[in-house]
Amino acid sequence: MFSKETYVNRRAELKKLVKSGIIILFGNNESPANFPANGYYPFRQDSSFLYYFGPKRDGLVGVIDVDNDKELLIGNDIDIDDIVWYGSVDSVHDMAERAGVKESAPMKQLQVICDNAMKEKRTIHFLPPYRHDTMIQIFDLLGIHPSKQREAASVELIKAVVKMRSTKEQQEIEEIERACAIGYKMHITAMRVTKPGVTEKYVGGQVNGIANSYGAMVSFPTIFSQHGEIMHGNPSMAVLESGRLALCDCGGETMEHYCSDNTRTFPVNGKFTQRQLEIYSIVEDCHDLALKISKPGVKYFDVHMDVCRLMTDRLKELGLMMGDTEEAVRAGAHAMFLPHGLGHMMGMDVHDMEGLGQTYVGFDDETRPNLEQFGTNCLRMGRRLEEGFVVTDEPGIYFIPALIDEWRAKGLHKDFINYEKLETYKDFGGIRIEDDILITSDGCRFLGEERIPYHPKDVEDFMSKN
Repeated sequence: MFSKETYVNRRAELKKLVKSGIIILFGNNESPANFPANGYYPFRQDSSFLYYFGPKRDGLVGVIDVDNDKELLIGNDIDIDDIVWYGSVDSVHDMAERAGVKESAPMKQLQVICDNAMKEKRTIHFLPPYRHDTMIQIFDLLGIHPSKQREAASVELIKAVVKMRSTKEQQEIEEIERACAIGYKMHITAMRVTKPGVTEKYVGGQVNGIANSYGAMVSFPTIFSQHGEIMHGNPSMAVLESGRLALCDCGGETMEHYCSDNTRTFPVNGKFTQRQLEIYSIVEDCHDLALKISKPGVKYFDVHMDVCRLMTDRLKELGLMMGDTEEAVRAGAHAMFLPHGLGHMMGMDVHDMEGLGQTYVGFDDETRPNLEQFGTNCLRMGRRLEEGFVVTDEPGIYFIPALIDEWRAKGLHKDFINYEKLETYKDFGGIRIEDDILITSDGCRFLGEERIPYHPKDVEDFMSKN
């Protein structure tokens, strides 16, 4: 946990933003893998509960009574049976004290608090739940059916949490830097053990082991595949082949649960072919363009679109696209090659606060998502950048055979896409380069002291020496 003052100050600011009512922040419970006593490990606390209260134990709920300036940490103390198997833990009272919360109470008190609030017709604020046990708990407490809970969640609370968690404190930035140090070790491990004849699963396992050794866990399930065109290609038992590209997208999570998220694409045999270099250099330049133009006041949507224009221009040089660049991008033809957004917020969640609703996190009243256009509908971050934001910069180019076949059969964007030449790239795979960047007062900077190799010569040199 951070200092007691951190949590006291955060809750005080939250009360100012929400103004009235009762705020209930649900911590997570244990999640069984295949039977009740065999839970997923390690336990992962809810991020917003962590942000405002701090304890990492399961079965806790934080209550903030805004009107009466009163706070409680609610949860049941463990019994002797738990102590025998898992050891002693702090009491709920002690955990509350460490977070600067004056009162604690057993879980049964939460029903009393909710009943009294409903009788008095006071607003009860809660965030959109994402675990079904929490949904059942809300149903029992408030009588709101799980199917109605996301729409019943407090917009005032969502906006307040997004406002606070979007701008990172210095101690949070330092924690993300620690996560990036873990991510660096994960990625150079992947590059070291990748070679023809080993399986994707083996490399993925080595990468995950680094996260477990240096931090709490992976920040998301590791993506490692020769099929880089599959956005979330988890490691399979496929054997790595010389001449193919391997895409590794992974990150670490610190003991305080701050995340890193990087992607590198590299040749299995350590040497790029000329065709691979041609595509790779486009992604490399798109990645570096985002670094040059991202700064406070700039919409990340505009950064994304500038990247799309550069990508289109360069693909035209290779004969894969054609026609007017502005018209092609406006029509969404570039999404054949880049079907996702340039990046997303990052912090305690690798897609930071995504569970609160992307329209609140990555967009605002000024910048709204385009949910109708393929590719643009996957843009997670479009709002104006502010100092203290942490976002990912992750352009990619992918050759997805099923998408090529579907668009060609439908005659989509035939004025902008050279389908004849595109057919010859169906066996290519995909390339993505991703880094985490902090928006500073006058621009942005990489997070993480050590740079994972991504310029082609650096990649080849590293792989040849390691």
